[in-house]
Amino acid sequence: MSKNINKNLFGQPIFKQLIKLLPRDQFDVLVKQCKTDRYYKSFYSWDQLVVMLFGIFSRCDSMGEVCDGMRALLVKLNYLGMDSSPSKSTVGDALRDRDN
Repeated sequence: MSKNINKNLFGQPIFKQLIKLLPRDQFDVLVKQCKTDRYYKSFYSWDQLVVMLFGIFSRCDSMGEVCDGMRALLVKLNYLGMDSSPSKSTVGDALRDRDN
């Protein structure tokens, strides 16, 4: 009898399940009220939230580690609703310029 070496992934990653618990519709209402996406064309407030939560759950110490970790998981970013990994400068600009 041979050993089955195929990896069959079922379900969703845990991080995706945690993000699904956040009320996206209420978040979008708050973004429109506060106009936080007004000057951003590609890096939206939701993407920033996902990046920051990824850094917290991954226990990253710097923005470089967060962006490198997301770049390493580039194929799986579609689970998080992101097309590509953000660059360090984009995330840094958003953290500096967006109001709390």
